[in-house]
Amino acid sequence: MFEKTQQKLSGELKNIPTDASQVCSSVSSGLNKKETFSVQDKVLTDTNLKENQQSSKTGQGLRVPVLNMRGKPLMPTTPAKARHLIKQGKAKVVKRTPFVIQLTIATGETKQDIILGVDAGYSEVGFSATTEKEELISGKLELRKNVSKLIEQKRNYRRTRRSRLWHRKPRFLNRNKKASWLAPSIQHKLDTHMRLIEKLKQWFPITNTIIEVANFDTQKMQNPEITGIEYQQGELQGYEIREYLLDKWGRQCVYCKKKNLPLEVEHITPKSKGGSSRVSNLTISCRKCNWKKGNQTAEEFGFPEIQKQAKESLKSTAFMNVVRKMLAEQINAEETFGYITKYGRIKQDIEKSHVNDAFVIADGTKQIRCKSFLVTQTRRNNRSIQINRKGYKPSIRKKRYKLQPNDLVRYDGKEQRVKGIFNYGNWARLSDGTNANVKNVELICYGKGLQFS
Repeated sequence: MFEKTQQKLSGELKNIPTDASQVCSSVSSGLNKKETFSVQDKVLTDTNLKENQQSSKTGQGLRVPVLNMRGKPLMPTTPAKARHLIKQGKAKVVKRTPFVIQLTIATGETKQDIILGVDAGYSEVGFSATTEKEELISGKLELRKNVSKLIEQKRNYRRTRRSRLWHRKPRFLNRNKKASWLAPSIQHKLDTHMRLIEKLKQWFPITNTIIEVANFDTQKMQNPEITGIEYQQGELQGYEIREYLLDKWGRQCVYCKKKNLPLEVEHITPKSKGGSSRVSNLTISCRKCNWKKGNQTAEEFGFPEIQKQAKESLKSTAFMNVVRKMLAEQINAEETFGYITKYGRIKQDIEKSHVNDAFVIADGTKQIRCKSFLVTQTRRNNRSIQINRKGYKPSIRKKRYKLQPNDLVRYDGKEQRVKGIFNYGNWARLSDGTNANVKNVELICYGKGLQFS
C-alpha cells in the first residue's frame, strides 16, 4: 500500500524552485521575473525518500519561513501555502536557499513555542529547531579551518614590509588586551556561532535556545590518575575522558576499524614498558584487539602511526571550555550537558551526529524529522595575494570584481556557481568548467556569508 501511494506522489510539477529538496513544492511562475529568483521546469514530489530521514521516523520537506510586513518572523508555512500566497500577490520571495517569503498584507500573528538546539563544536556546528509536533529546520555548519594560517601569513607579510624601512615611527602603548580577549581564530568561531543563531532567529520566532556546554579538565585528561582535588574525583571525569577519546578516534577501534561494538580505553605503550596514563598514550580499541595486542606497544603490534596521531593538540578542548560557556551567556540560552544528550540519543536509537545531537538538545523526541542543510562559509571580496603575469609574488588584487567565487549565475539558460574569475575580472569559470564572459552571465544572487545547500 505504501509503495502504491509513493508512486502516486511521484508526479511531475512545474515551476519548482531549484532547491526543490529543501522546498518540496511548486512556486508561481511570477518568480520568473528578472527582479526575483529563477525556477526549474519540473521535479519529483516525493517527500518520504530515505535521504529525508534522520532516524526511523518519517521524514518531511522543510517548512517555509514566513516574515510579516515589518520583516519579523511568523510561524512557518507549508510549501503549497507559500506557493498560493505568491501566486495571489500576498507574499514575495526574499531568500532563495532556504526558501523564505515575506507577506505583503497584514495577518494574524499567532505563534507556537519553538526550541532551537545548538551542538557547538570546534570544526562543525549542529542546529535543529523543533515544535511540539515537528522539526522545522536542521543542519550542520562547517567552520573555516584556515583562519590561523591566514593570520600567520598576514603577520609574515607585515614583518617583511616593516623590515624594509630605515626607521619606524614610535608607537603608543597599545599592547594591552581586554579581559574578554580571545585568539582571533577562536573569536571567529564564536562570531560564526552567533551569526548562525541570529540568522535562524530572523527566520523563525524562536522562544527558547538550548546549547550543550561541557567543562573538560585538561590536567585530568593529561593524567587521569591525578588525585588530591575534590572536583576531579567521581565517575564524571572518567566519562569525559572516554567521550574525548571516542570523539578523537572516530568511535571505532583504531586497530580493526570496526564500529558499533563495545570499545575500551587502551594504552598505546603499556605501563610495563614505561607508558603513562596521559591522554597522549591512550586510545580506543575493541576487546578482541586489546587482548591480541597484549603487552606490545602499538608499533610492535604493527601500527606505528597510532602514537603520532595520539599527540594531537587540545585546541578543541580549549574551545569547549571557553567558547561554549561564553556563547550560552551572550545569547542568554539554557545549558545542557553531553551526558544528557547521549542518554537521549541512545534512548531514541539514533546514530551520533551533530544534527541528531542538536535535535536531542532541542527536546526532540517523537517529532517528525526534516531534511538537513549543509552550511558553509564564503569570503566575499577576497582580494587574495597571487602571482602576477611575470611570475613575481606577491601581486595584490585591489579591484573588487563584479563576480566572485560561489556566486549563483545564469548562463546559456542554466544556473551555475562561479568557480573563479580571471583576465582582470572579465571572464568567469563556471561550475561545469565553462569559461564565459561576464557580459553574458546574469547574476542571480551573491554567494557570501553563510551558504545553505
